[in-house]
Amino acid sequence: MIRSKASSRSGRRARALGLSSVWGAVAVGYKFGCPLAQQTGLGARIVTSAVFLAVGTGLVLHVRRTLLRELRQAREVAGAAQSVLLRPPPPRLAGLHVAAAQLSADRGASIGGDLYEAVATEHGVRVVIGDVRGHGLAAIGTAAAVLGSFREAAHDEPELARVLGRLDRALARHLRERARAEHPSSGQDPDSPVAEEFVTLFLLEIATDGGLSAFNCGHPWPYLISGSRVELLSRADPLPPLGLFPLPSDLAATSCGHLLADESLVLYTDGAEDARDARGRFFSLPEALAAAVRSRPVSPQSILRTVFTAVLHHTAGRPTDDIALLVLRNERTHPHACSGARGTARATPPHPQPTTHG
Repeated sequence: MIRSKASSRSGRRARALGLSSVWGAVAVGYKFGCPLAQQTGLGARIVTSAVFLAVGTGLVLHVRRTLLRELRQAREVAGAAQSVLLRPPPPRLAGLHVAAAQLSADRGASIGGDLYEAVATEHGVRVVIGDVRGHGLAAIGTAAAVLGSFREAAHDEPELARVLGRLDRALARHLRERARAEHPSSGQDPDSPVAEEFVTLFLLEIATDGGLSAFNCGHPWPYLISGSRVELLSRADPLPPLGLFPLPSDLAATSCGHLLADESLVLYTDGAEDARDARGRFFSLPEALAAAVRSRPVSPQSILRTVFTAVLHHTAGRPTDDIALLVLRNERTHPHACSGARGTARATPPHPQPTTHG
Protein backbone atom coordinates (compact mmCIF):
# COMPACT_ATOMS: atom_id res chain seq x y z
CA MET A 1 0.00 0.00 0.00
CA ILE A 2 2.74 2.46 0.97
CA ARG A 3 4.78 1.50 -2.10
CA SER A 4 1.79 1.99 -4.39
CA LYS A 5 1.09 5.42 -2.88
CA ALA A 6 4.73 6.41 -3.32
CA SER A 7 4.66 5.21 -6.93
CA SER A 8 1.48 7.17 -7.53
CA ARG A 9 3.03 10.36 -6.13
CA SER A 10 6.15 9.82 -8.26
CA GLY A 11 3.98 9.32 -11.33
CA ARG A 12 2.06 12.53 -10.66
CA ARG A 13 5.27 14.50 -10.21
CA ALA A 14 6.66 13.05 -13.46
CA ARG A 15 3.48 13.99 -15.33
CA ALA A 16 3.56 17.50 -13.85
CA LEU A 17 7.17 17.97 -14.91
CA GLY A 18 6.45 16.56 -18.36
CA LEU A 19 3.49 18.89 -18.91
CA SER A 20 5.52 21.93 -17.86
CA SER A 21 8.27 20.88 -20.27
CA VAL A 22 5.71 20.54 -23.08
CA TRP A 23 4.36 24.04 -22.44
CA GLY A 24 7.89 25.44 -22.46
CA ALA A 25 8.78 23.52 -25.63
CA VAL A 26 5.70 24.94 -27.35
CA ALA A 27 6.74 28.50 -26.51
CA VAL A 28 10.37 27.99 -27.55
CA GLY A 29 9.39 26.11 -30.72
CA TYR A 30 7.00 28.84 -31.76
CA LYS A 31 9.55 31.58 -31.13
CA PHE A 32 12.38 30.03 -33.08
CA GLY A 33 10.62 27.70 -35.51
CA CYS A 34 7.54 29.55 -36.68
CA PRO A 35 8.07 32.06 -39.53
CA LEU A 36 5.27 34.23 -38.16
CA ALA A 37 7.21 34.80 -34.94
CA GLN A 38 10.14 36.24 -36.97
CA GLN A 39 8.04 38.94 -38.57
CA THR A 40 8.00 42.48 -37.12
CA GLY A 41 4.56 43.59 -38.27
CA LEU A 42 1.84 44.58 -35.85
CA GLY A 43 -0.31 41.55 -36.63
CA ALA A 44 2.60 39.14 -36.10
CA ARG A 45 3.45 40.79 -32.78
CA ILE A 46 -0.15 40.49 -31.62
CA VAL A 47 -0.21 36.79 -32.51
CA THR A 48 3.15 36.18 -30.80
CA SER A 49 1.99 37.99 -27.66
CA ALA A 50 -1.22 35.95 -27.62
CA VAL A 51 0.74 32.71 -27.94
CA PHE A 52 3.07 33.58 -25.06
CA LEU A 53 0.13 34.80 -22.96
CA ALA A 54 -1.65 31.51 -23.48
CA VAL A 55 1.49 29.53 -22.64
CA GLY A 56 2.14 31.61 -19.49
CA THR A 57 -1.47 31.32 -18.35
CA GLY A 58 -1.39 27.58 -18.86
CA LEU A 59 1.81 27.25 -16.85
CA VAL A 60 0.43 29.39 -13.99
CA LEU A 61 -2.82 27.42 -13.82
CA HIS A 62 -0.96 24.13 -13.95
CA VAL A 63 1.41 25.15 -11.14
CA ARG A 64 -1.54 26.40 -9.09
CA ARG A 65 -3.43 23.11 -9.47
CA THR A 66 -0.29 21.17 -8.55
CA LEU A 67 0.32 23.25 -5.41
CA LEU A 68 -3.32 22.98 -4.32
CA ARG A 69 -3.24 19.21 -4.77
CA GLU A 70 -0.04 18.92 -2.73
CA LEU A 71 -1.52 21.17 -0.01
CA ARG A 72 -4.68 19.07 0.12
CA GLN A 73 -2.65 15.89 0.46
CA ALA A 74 -0.51 17.46 3.21
CA ARG A 75 -3.67 18.46 5.11
CA GLU A 76 -5.04 14.94 4.80
CA VAL A 77 -1.82 13.49 6.20
CA ALA A 78 -1.80 16.08 8.99
CA GLY A 79 -5.41 15.31 9.85
CA ALA A 80 -4.68 11.59 9.99
CA ALA A 81 -1.67 12.18 12.26
CA GLN A 82 -3.69 14.47 14.52
CA SER A 83 -6.56 11.98 14.79
CA VAL A 84 -4.12 9.26 15.89
CA LEU A 85 -2.41 11.54 18.38
CA LEU A 86 -5.51 13.20 19.84
CA ARG A 87 -7.88 10.28 19.64
CA PRO A 88 -11.32 10.96 21.19
CA PRO A 89 -11.51 9.69 24.77
CA PRO A 90 -14.16 7.09 25.64
CA PRO A 91 -17.49 8.77 26.49
CA ARG A 92 -17.48 6.97 29.86
CA LEU A 93 -14.55 6.17 32.14
CA ALA A 94 -15.25 4.41 35.45
CA GLY A 95 -18.50 6.30 35.97
CA LEU A 96 -17.25 9.61 34.60
CA HIS A 97 -18.66 11.15 31.44
CA VAL A 98 -15.85 12.53 29.27
CA ALA A 99 -15.65 14.73 26.18
CA ALA A 100 -12.73 16.51 24.54
CA ALA A 101 -12.13 18.57 21.42
CA GLN A 102 -9.68 21.01 19.86
CA LEU A 103 -10.30 24.27 18.03
CA SER A 104 -7.49 25.16 15.64
CA ALA A 105 -6.44 28.78 15.23
CA ASP A 106 -5.59 28.17 11.57
CA ARG A 107 -8.39 26.52 9.63
CA GLY A 108 -5.85 25.48 7.03
CA ALA A 109 -3.73 23.63 9.58
CA SER A 110 -4.60 20.37 11.25
CA ILE A 111 -1.52 20.12 13.47
CA GLY A 112 -1.06 21.98 16.72
CA GLY A 113 0.81 21.64 19.97
CA ASP A 114 -2.10 20.80 22.27
CA LEU A 115 -2.35 17.35 23.85
CA TYR A 116 -4.85 15.55 26.08
CA GLU A 117 -5.74 12.04 27.20
CA ALA A 118 -7.87 10.31 29.83
CA VAL A 119 -7.51 6.65 30.81
CA ALA A 120 -9.06 4.40 33.44
CA THR A 121 -6.46 2.47 35.43
CA GLU A 122 -6.36 0.35 38.56
CA HIS A 123 -5.00 3.44 40.32
CA GLY A 124 -7.97 5.62 39.30
CA VAL A 125 -8.87 7.71 36.28
CA ARG A 126 -5.77 9.59 35.14
CA VAL A 127 -5.93 12.61 32.90
CA VAL A 128 -3.34 14.78 31.20
CA ILE A 129 -3.65 17.99 29.22
CA GLY A 130 -0.78 20.07 27.93
CA ASP A 131 0.43 22.65 25.46
CA VAL A 132 3.67 22.34 23.51
CA ARG A 133 5.39 25.57 22.59
CA GLY A 134 5.04 26.12 18.85
CA HIS A 135 3.19 24.39 16.02
CA GLY A 136 3.86 22.09 13.11
CA LEU A 137 5.70 18.81 12.90
CA ALA A 138 8.13 19.67 15.71
CA ALA A 139 5.25 20.35 18.10
CA ILE A 140 3.35 17.22 17.15
CA GLY A 141 6.51 15.13 17.63
CA THR A 142 6.94 16.53 21.14
CA ALA A 143 3.26 15.99 21.94
CA ALA A 144 3.49 12.40 20.67
CA ALA A 145 6.50 11.72 22.93
CA VAL A 146 4.66 13.03 26.01
CA LEU A 147 1.38 11.28 25.24
CA GLY A 148 3.07 7.98 24.41
CA SER A 149 4.86 8.03 27.75
CA PHE A 150 1.65 8.94 29.60
CA ARG A 151 -0.35 6.12 28.04
CA GLU A 152 2.15 3.61 29.40
CA ALA A 153 3.09 5.22 32.72
CA ALA A 154 -0.54 5.87 33.71
CA HIS A 155 -1.08 2.10 33.93
CA ASP A 156 2.38 1.10 35.16
CA GLU A 157 3.07 3.57 37.97
CA PRO A 158 1.08 3.36 41.24
CA GLU A 159 2.13 6.89 42.29
CA LEU A 160 1.17 9.98 40.31
CA ALA A 161 4.56 11.57 41.03
CA ARG A 162 6.27 8.70 39.24
CA VAL A 163 3.98 9.21 36.23
CA LEU A 164 5.13 12.83 36.06
CA GLY A 165 8.74 11.71 36.35
CA ARG A 166 8.28 9.36 33.40
CA LEU A 167 6.80 12.19 31.30
CA ASP A 168 9.70 14.47 32.18
CA ARG A 169 12.28 11.84 31.22
CA ALA A 170 10.46 11.03 27.97
CA LEU A 171 10.41 14.71 27.02
CA ALA A 172 14.11 15.15 27.87
CA ARG A 173 15.01 12.09 25.77
CA HIS A 174 12.94 13.36 22.86
CA LEU A 175 14.57 16.80 23.00
CA ARG A 176 18.04 15.25 23.09
CA GLU A 177 17.23 13.22 19.98
CA ARG A 178 15.89 16.32 18.24
CA ALA A 179 18.98 18.29 19.20
CA ARG A 180 21.18 15.67 17.53
CA ALA A 181 18.96 15.64 14.44
CA GLU A 182 18.97 19.44 14.22
CA HIS A 183 22.71 19.87 14.75
CA PRO A 184 24.22 22.12 12.03
CA SER A 185 26.13 19.13 10.71
CA SER A 186 22.83 17.46 9.80
CA GLY A 187 21.99 20.22 7.31
CA GLN A 188 18.43 20.57 8.65
CA ASP A 189 16.75 23.89 9.37
CA PRO A 190 14.72 23.40 12.58
CA ASP A 191 11.19 24.85 12.72
CA SER A 192 11.45 25.42 16.48
CA PRO A 193 14.84 25.39 18.23
CA VAL A 194 15.14 22.70 20.89
CA ALA A 195 16.63 25.22 23.32
CA GLU A 196 13.27 27.05 23.32
CA GLU A 197 11.08 23.94 23.65
CA PHE A 198 8.91 23.33 26.70
CA VAL A 199 5.53 21.85 27.60
CA THR A 200 2.99 23.21 30.04
CA LEU A 201 1.16 20.25 31.55
CA PHE A 202 -1.59 19.40 34.02
CA LEU A 203 -1.70 15.85 35.39
CA LEU A 204 -4.77 14.69 37.34
CA GLU A 205 -5.85 11.55 39.19
CA ILE A 206 -9.47 10.90 40.19
CA ALA A 207 -9.80 8.12 42.76
CA THR A 208 -12.80 5.80 43.02
CA ASP A 209 -14.18 7.95 45.86
CA GLY A 210 -13.81 11.12 43.79
CA GLY A 211 -10.60 12.24 45.50
CA LEU A 212 -8.55 14.60 43.34
CA SER A 213 -4.74 14.72 43.19
CA ALA A 214 -2.87 16.85 40.70
CA PHE A 215 0.46 18.13 39.42
CA ASN A 216 0.45 21.46 37.63
CA CYS A 217 3.52 22.27 35.53
CA GLY A 218 2.97 25.82 34.36
CA HIS A 219 -0.55 25.10 33.08
CA PRO A 220 -3.85 26.85 33.85
CA TRP A 221 -5.77 25.28 36.74
CA PRO A 222 -9.05 23.61 35.67
CA TYR A 223 -12.45 25.02 36.51
CA LEU A 224 -14.82 23.15 38.79
CA ILE A 225 -18.53 23.37 38.00
CA SER A 226 -20.73 22.60 41.01
CA GLY A 227 -24.40 23.40 40.52
CA SER A 228 -24.42 26.97 39.18
CA ARG A 229 -21.03 27.77 40.69
CA VAL A 230 -17.89 28.04 38.55
CA GLU A 231 -14.55 28.29 40.35
CA LEU A 232 -10.91 27.40 39.93
CA LEU A 233 -10.02 23.99 41.27
CA SER A 234 -7.01 25.48 43.06
CA ARG A 235 -4.75 28.53 43.18
CA ALA A 236 -1.65 26.74 44.41
CA ASP A 237 1.62 27.82 42.80
CA PRO A 238 2.45 25.55 39.84
CA LEU A 239 5.73 23.83 39.07
CA PRO A 240 7.75 25.11 36.08
CA PRO A 241 6.79 23.77 32.64
CA LEU A 242 8.46 20.52 31.64
CA GLY A 243 11.66 20.98 29.68
CA LEU A 244 12.79 24.21 31.31
CA PHE A 245 14.16 23.01 34.66
CA PRO A 246 14.67 19.62 36.36
CA LEU A 247 11.76 18.46 38.50
CA PRO A 248 12.20 18.72 42.29
CA SER A 249 13.34 15.54 43.99
CA ASP A 250 10.55 15.72 46.60
CA LEU A 251 7.50 15.75 44.34
CA ALA A 252 4.17 15.88 46.20
CA ALA A 253 0.82 16.00 44.45
CA THR A 254 -1.62 18.79 45.30
CA SER A 255 -4.76 17.42 46.96
CA CYS A 256 -7.82 19.18 45.54
CA GLY A 257 -10.69 17.72 47.56
CA HIS A 258 -13.31 15.52 45.86
CA LEU A 259 -15.27 15.58 42.64
CA LEU A 260 -18.80 14.97 43.90
CA ALA A 261 -21.80 13.62 42.01
CA ASP A 262 -23.02 15.88 39.18
CA GLU A 263 -19.93 18.07 39.41
CA SER A 264 -17.74 18.72 36.37
CA LEU A 265 -14.12 19.58 35.76
CA VAL A 266 -13.10 21.63 32.71
CA LEU A 267 -9.44 21.26 31.70
CA TYR A 268 -8.23 23.62 28.99
CA THR A 269 -5.20 25.12 27.29
CA ASP A 270 -4.38 28.80 27.64
CA GLY A 271 -5.67 29.64 24.17
CA ALA A 272 -9.17 29.70 25.69
CA GLU A 273 -8.48 32.59 28.07
CA ASP A 274 -6.03 34.35 25.73
CA ALA A 275 -8.60 34.73 22.94
CA ARG A 276 -9.38 38.40 22.24
CA ASP A 277 -12.06 40.27 20.37
CA ALA A 278 -11.55 43.13 17.91
CA ARG A 279 -11.18 45.59 20.82
CA GLY A 280 -8.51 43.49 22.53
CA ARG A 281 -10.73 42.20 25.34
CA PHE A 282 -9.94 38.73 26.66
CA PHE A 283 -12.48 35.92 26.47
CA SER A 284 -14.14 35.12 29.80
CA LEU A 285 -14.12 31.36 30.15
CA PRO A 286 -15.96 31.40 33.53
CA GLU A 287 -18.85 33.33 31.96
CA ALA A 288 -19.04 30.85 29.08
CA LEU A 289 -19.07 27.95 31.53
CA ALA A 290 -21.80 29.64 33.58
CA ALA A 291 -23.85 29.94 30.39
CA ALA A 292 -23.25 26.24 29.71
CA VAL A 293 -24.60 25.38 33.17
CA ARG A 294 -27.81 27.29 32.45
CA SER A 295 -28.54 25.08 29.44
CA ARG A 296 -30.24 21.80 30.21
CA PRO A 297 -29.37 19.02 30.32
CA VAL A 298 -25.75 19.68 31.34
CA SER A 299 -23.28 17.27 29.77
CA PRO A 300 -19.61 17.39 28.74
CA GLN A 301 -20.70 17.65 25.10
CA SER A 302 -23.04 20.61 25.79
CA ILE A 303 -20.26 22.39 27.70
CA LEU A 304 -17.88 21.96 24.74
CA ARG A 305 -20.47 23.27 22.28
CA THR A 306 -21.31 26.31 24.40
CA VAL A 307 -17.68 27.27 25.02
CA PHE A 308 -16.49 26.84 21.43
CA THR A 309 -19.51 28.75 20.09
CA ALA A 310 -18.78 31.58 22.53
CA VAL A 311 -15.08 31.65 21.57
CA LEU A 312 -15.86 31.85 17.86
CA HIS A 313 -18.41 34.61 18.48
CA HIS A 314 -15.94 36.54 20.66
CA THR A 315 -13.11 36.32 18.11
CA ALA A 316 -15.34 36.76 15.04
CA GLY A 317 -14.36 33.26 13.97
CA ARG A 318 -10.62 33.96 14.08
CA PRO A 319 -9.01 32.71 17.32
CA THR A 320 -5.29 33.48 17.47
CA ASP A 321 -4.23 30.29 19.28
CA ASP A 322 -5.27 26.65 19.35
CA ILE A 323 -7.75 25.75 22.09
CA ALA A 324 -8.19 22.31 23.64
CA LEU A 325 -10.91 21.45 26.16
CA LEU A 326 -11.45 18.26 28.13
CA VAL A 327 -14.54 17.95 30.34
CA LEU A 328 -15.18 15.29 32.98
CA ARG A 329 -18.52 14.99 34.78
CA ASN A 330 -19.04 12.72 37.78
CA GLU A 331 -22.15 10.61 37.24
CA ARG A 332 -21.20 7.81 39.59
CA THR A 333 -24.09 6.46 41.62
CA HIS A 334 -22.50 4.26 44.29
CA PRO A 335 -22.88 5.94 47.70
CA HIS A 336 -19.27 6.37 48.83
CA ALA A 337 -18.35 8.13 45.59
CA CYS A 338 -21.17 10.66 45.78
CA SER A 339 -21.78 11.36 49.44
CA GLY A 340 -18.26 12.39 50.49
CA ALA A 341 -18.06 15.90 51.88
CA ARG A 342 -16.10 18.53 50.08
CA GLY A 343 -12.61 17.87 51.42
CA THR A 344 -10.78 20.65 53.17
CA ALA A 345 -7.67 19.45 51.34
CA ARG A 346 -8.69 21.55 48.34
CA ALA A 347 -6.16 24.32 48.22
CA THR A 348 -7.48 27.52 49.79
CA PRO A 349 -6.82 30.56 47.62
CA PRO A 350 -4.78 33.37 49.14
CA HIS A 351 -7.51 35.86 48.14
CA PRO A 352 -11.29 35.50 47.91
CA GLN A 353 -11.99 33.22 45.00
CA PRO A 354 -14.16 34.71 42.26
CA THR A 355 -17.35 32.81 41.60
CA THR A 356 -19.60 33.05 38.57
CA HIS A 357 -23.25 32.27 39.07
CA GLY A 358 -25.53 31.16 36.35
